[in-house]
Amino acid sequence: MKQPCYCGSQRPFSQCCEPYLVGERLAPTAESLMRSRYSAFCQGNIDYLLATHHPDYRLPDDRTGLKRSVKSTRWQNLLVISKQKGQGRDNTGVVEFVAAYQSVGSILSAQPIGPLQQMHERSQFIKKDDQWLYTEGTMLPPYQPKRSEGCWCGSGKKYKQCHG
Repeated sequence: MKQPCYCGSQRPFSQCCEPYLVGERLAPTAESLMRSRYSAFCQGNIDYLLATHHPDYRLPDDRTGLKRSVKSTRWQNLLVISKQKGQGRDNTGVVEFVAAYQSVGSILSAQPIGPLQQMHERSQFIKKDDQWLYTEGTMLPPYQPKRSEGCWCGSGKKYKQCHG
C-alpha cells in the first residue's frame, strides 16, 4: 500500500500533499495549503513552511523557531473542523483545525514522551499572485467534540470513550 498522507485525507501522500511540498504544484485552496503545511511539519520541511508563510507576517527568527519545533514535536493527527472561503476564486480563507501531538524526549531520542496534546487553531490565509499563503493563526481553547463524535486524537474511538 502506498504511504497515506500525513494530513489525514485518506489519499496517498504522492497524490495529496507531496506535489505541493516538492514544488510541482501550488495548493489550490486555503485548506489544501493548511494540510500541506501540516505534512511539512510532520516531515520537518522548514523550507516549505517558510515559503508558504506570507513574507509580511514572518519574523526574523522563524527558521530557528521552526527547527526547534520540528525537533521537539511528533505530530499524530490532523482534524479540520471548519473552513470559510479559501476556494479558487477567493482571495482570503480561514481554516479551523486541531492537530494532535506529543513532545519528543530529546534531540537524540525521537521517542514521544508525555500525554497526547492538541493545538486548536484558526488559521488565516491570503492568495497573492495565485498562490495561497499562511498569514497568522489564533490559538483557541481545547477542542471538545460532542460525546458521540470521533475523538480529536485520531484513535478512531468516540470522544466519550477516549479523551471525553
